Amino acid sequence: MKIKDLDFYRSVRDYLTVYLPEQRVCSFATVKSYREAISLFLEFITKSQGIGMAKIGFETITPEVVSDFLKWLVTDKKSTATTINHRLAVIRAFLKYAGTRNPEYWECYLKIQQIPFRKVQKKLTVNHFDENTLSALLTEPDIRKKTGHRDLFFMFLMYDSGARDGEMLSLHPCDVIPDLKAPYVILRGKGNKIRTVPLMKKTIDHFGGYLKRYQLDPRDEGPLFFTIIHGKRCVMSDDNVARFIRKYALAARLKNSLIPENITPHMFRHSRAIHLYRNGVPLPLISQWLGHSNLETTLVYAYADTEMKRKAIESATKKNHPLYQGEVLYKEGEDEKIREFYGL
Repeated sequence: MKIKDLDFYRSVRDYLTVYLPEQRVCSFATVKSYREAISLFLEFITKSQGIGMAKIGFETITPEVVSDFLKWLVTDKKSTATTINHRLAVIRAFLKYAGTRNPEYWECYLKIQQIPFRKVQKKLTVNHFDENTLSALLTEPDIRKKTGHRDLFFMFLMYDSGARDGEMLSLHPCDVIPDLKAPYVILRGKGNKIRTVPLMKKTIDHFGGYLKRYQLDPRDEGPLFFTIIHGKRCVMSDDNVARFIRKYALAARLKNSLIPENITPHMFRHSRAIHLYRNGVPLPLISQWLGHSNLETTLVYAYADTEMKRKAIESATKKNHPLYQGEVLYKEGEDEKIREFYGL
């Protein structure tokens, strides 16, 4: 292996194991996403360029290769513009880091810097479900089984707290504070930002039953949700969460066709926010509750809630309003009259 190639992999190692976690103090989730992006990029190079891992160096990373990688994300991985921009941002950030360590690599960084980010359409809708769907999901787990009990409590706590999937999986028993007057949970959000979220008493009741079933100490600093691997408690994977939620959603849909087809963990967070908004909770408070650093991020719930807008418009439009006056020109079964009237 060439010295330059060794320097490339040393830079990758130091970037992921020293610079991001220790110097930038990035969260575990952030480091993981950067590692996955770089690994995916290297995988693409080896497969598309026919270059072995040992032969990859800074000279391999050309604008053409990066552009082809971004196209591959669209065609093969079906990635969204947001995901593609994240992958590009990771490559840029890594090359900038390498350039600060060795000016020889600044040219590589500056060339890739010229590749533009993709335009992301502002999303004015959020995928969510109604309270009936929530009830249907919560009745599906078989609580006679320990895993069913765990799944039920997970969904209950995720909805009540509005936590992200990653925030749920990073919880410890000691993060749930069952205060008699004001119970709450401590969540670690993006960028390791900590926030406290109030919980309902029923959620705390579920928490107590869960601790007892799994024989967990409320002061425990191990993972709250876990799987046993080789006799050791390991944090439950997000894939496992997505799997059991999908299973319960499919089972509920067999009983009620109105249940949405694709229910994801993040929809619990969106749904809780929509339901709070419909019940009159101000957006600034919802923004703090969700852990948004910018109120504009929370405005999507106001844009998305067409049902609330409809009710507000109907309430504001009095029965003597001109819109309610006049004859209805079309009724069911009058197609022939309308065609005749318009000479069709």
